[in-house]
Amino acid sequence: MTEHEVVAREEWEAAREKLLEREKELTHLSDEVARERRELPWTAVEKDYSFETDSGTKSLADLFDGRSQLMIYHHMFGPHYEAGCPTCSTMGDTIEGIHVHMAARDVTLICVSGAPLAKLQPYKQRMGWTFNWASSHDSDFNFDLGFSQTDEEAEKISDGAPEIVDEPAAMCGTDRAGYLTEAPGMSVWALDDGVVYQTYQNTSRGVEPLMGYYAALDRVPKGRDEEPFVFWFRRHDEY
Repeated sequence: MTEHEVVAREEWEAAREKLLEREKELTHLSDEVARERRELPWTAVEKDYSFETDSGTKSLADLFDGRSQLMIYHHMFGPHYEAGCPTCSTMGDTIEGIHVHMAARDVTLICVSGAPLAKLQPYKQRMGWTFNWASSHDSDFNFDLGFSQTDEEAEKISDGAPEIVDEPAAMCGTDRAGYLTEAPGMSVWALDDGVVYQTYQNTSRGVEPLMGYYAALDRVPKGRDEEPFVFWFRRHDEY
């Protein structure tokens, strides 16, 4: 880092002011996209889904826990996993830190995974998380949203998957095909007059709002420091 350009304070302040204008532009653009996101049309949920939770079997409407908005992070923890995806687990740490504040704004923030509840519970205890984590193991929920695949579907794409997949797969106690039965994602729901509506969904880099460390890393000299990409993610008790 010592080879980085170094200038006098006055020149640094001028460069900082120029960048600030760009940052303000980005903020205004982000506000505009957020408005468009809120204006997306809704679609009513016509299928009955059931979930296993620490407090018993719940419907999708039950997961709102008395609030009108529900945000779900689809945590990669499939039936073949012995532990949650390490990257998803970093997002679990974010969820643990903000779910109380989200609840204060009429939003229930939880995780849903395809593994049986009996697998999720000890991992949740290990991570020290208190948010609700529901299992969709006996439901089509994750499949219908495109965040889970059958063993046959995952097997078809496993050969073409990059080698980088092997490391997190091993950390989850499965092989690449088993790992690829799951995908990360975020879905958002509204409950109005007893009807559940889906309002939003995203995956890949669309879930970065739950990766709070990335926004922080973007502001330090080395940035994300991932080029070429390395799988640096670890569960918080493994660093």
